[in-house]
Amino acid sequence: MTRLCLALAGVALCLGAAAQSTPRPLPPGVIPLEDIGPPPRIGESAAVLEPQVTIRQEAERTVAEYRVNGRLYMLRVTPAHGKPYVLIDHRGDGQFARQDDLDTRLRVPQWVLVEF
Repeated sequence: MTRLCLALAGVALCLGAAAQSTPRPLPPGVIPLEDIGPPPRIGESAAVLEPQVTIRQEAERTVAEYRVNGRLYMLRVTPAHGKPYVLIDHRGDGQFARQDDLDTRLRVPQWVLVEF
């Protein structure tokens, strides 16, 4: 009796796996995504995300340009007299917005609910 139950369970598992082995057809109007290739290796991804910094001296200020993969995303401007500020391209469209510091000013409430 137990052999029969084990045999039926094995057949049920095999039928379930066989039913899933064939891909389903795509619905009409759906365009499949292109193959993106394998993910980068751990050592390669760290080198890609490392920003390239170019520092140039202008008349009254120093400008540091930060690039990743050749795309300029941040400028740090240090005037000769005054407070340094940062220009950041948030959307990647070449429009830079000024930030006086890199603090997002997001403060998470930390209320004490219960003390023991």
